[in-house]
Amino acid sequence: MFKAKHLSEICAFMEGKGLPGKDAYDLPSSPLTFPDGAHYRIEIAGIEYYSNFLAMLDEAKKFDLPIHRAICTVGGSTYMTATEMTDLAGKAKEEKVELVMVIGHRKGWDVGSKELGYPEGQPQGPRHRGSDNVAYFIEDMMRCLENGVRGFLVYDEGVLRLVSQMRAEGFIPKETIFKWSVFGGQCSAVGAKLLEDLGANTMNPISDVSLPILGSIRRAVRMPMDVYMIIVDSFGGHYRAYEAPEVARIASPVYFKIEPGTSEADIYKPWVTSGAHDDMIRAKVRIGSVLREIVSRRNRDLKLSNHGPADLTLPSV
Repeated sequence: MFKAKHLSEICAFMEGKGLPGKDAYDLPSSPLTFPDGAHYRIEIAGIEYYSNFLAMLDEAKKFDLPIHRAICTVGGSTYMTATEMTDLAGKAKEEKVELVMVIGHRKGWDVGSKELGYPEGQPQGPRHRGSDNVAYFIEDMMRCLENGVRGFLVYDEGVLRLVSQMRAEGFIPKETIFKWSVFGGQCSAVGAKLLEDLGANTMNPISDVSLPILGSIRRAVRMPMDVYMIIVDSFGGHYRAYEAPEVARIASPVYFKIEPGTSEADIYKPWVTSGAHDDMIRAKVRIGSVLREIVSRRNRDLKLSNHGPADLTLPSV
């Protein structure tokens, strides 16, 4: 007869596998940094138009704030023309900003994906439904690669495994990077370790993870984390401005992810005017400046990367 293991034995087994047996309630400082020795960087989401990128650069110069990564076409890369994409990639390379493109096909785009409209179906997330949609995703990734983009958002573990194999075998450029999406729903050390093993270069845990959970994830993986410092209302609307120094200290290397608004469904529809997006992007940059100010006031030992660190994966145009 099997005898159930005690909690202490379960935790010890986890520790033996290189995973924390409990969350990091002691809130230890991360021993890791970015290659340049910095603890945190700035990520701006929602570059839907080329004009948004220019607005971001203009506002960043006003505040002398380095922007290290831009998340683009949250509404879907199939809404951006090849010319627009090439122009964006060229400007990003010139300005030394890493681009991560959001591919559309997602589960919500699938004409057969009915269950997402129901509360019990929503937790299944945007993972791809069937091999056709996996192939469509990769086909549009190829389109982006052809136009110079070298970074992509991924939200399906199977697809992450597949595109990592493609990268390893030279089917796609070897410098391509993959960012795990918040919509993938990972929020633990064991989940983060799975993603790193599957080839993720950076991960976005769910938006409401606590500081102890961030600390436990950091114990398990070396890749950067992308942590929401402000999030759209439909995700909870929290603004972790006063936790910014602790997030940088505990989760380093970490990207401060800045995404205010009502909901992603509202603000990233392709028919929202480019001017409205421009204004939102400027607001995001200003929030990034406030976060930097709070970190510098509270803990001057925490470093923000300068503009254009050498380890960024820039577009190839």
